[in-house]
Amino acid sequence: MEELLQELQEKFSTVILTVETAKKDLPTLICKREGFLEFIKYLKEEKGFDYLIDLCGVDYLNYKYKNFEERFEVVYHLYSIPNKHFLRIKVRISESDCWQYSVTPLYKTANWFERECYDMFGIRFKGHPDLRRVLMPPDWEGYPLRKDYPLFLEPEKDWEPYKELVEKYQKERGS
Repeated sequence: MEELLQELQEKFSTVILTVETAKKDLPTLICKREGFLEFIKYLKEEKGFDYLIDLCGVDYLNYKYKNFEERFEVVYHLYSIPNKHFLRIKVRISESDCWQYSVTPLYKTANWFERECYDMFGIRFKGHPDLRRVLMPPDWEGYPLRKDYPLFLEPEKDWEPYKELVEKYQKERGS
């Protein structure tokens, strides 16, 4: 794995910002958005990282240990089935330019992961074939996993459309 990391750092020196190897079985590459698509395509097609395990967002708003400017990260967990290697890739995203490239053309599983990340964090994915909400109703305002999302909702206003569903469910359960 060390040889692979060295090769990637040399070949993609303008994309990879840092390599973290504190967890030996899960090295983490911090990358720039620019050049990312070529990098992840290389990982899949040339290095056998054929399985996208997960893709998620992280909001670092007011995180006291953060040592970078950007508010968000998109985190990819890849696995190479033939080589039995894990790899984590993090791409930092600024709040004012809140988008990342879609990897759906490379990994079909990215479709729903990217939609969830958009739905919960508001990070858009350029090139996604159908970027729309997947968990929240289409008319929902805001992004629930953002650290500045209001915690206290106005039940009468925000939950009125779901009142019928709740009452139906309670009736079926006998509550």
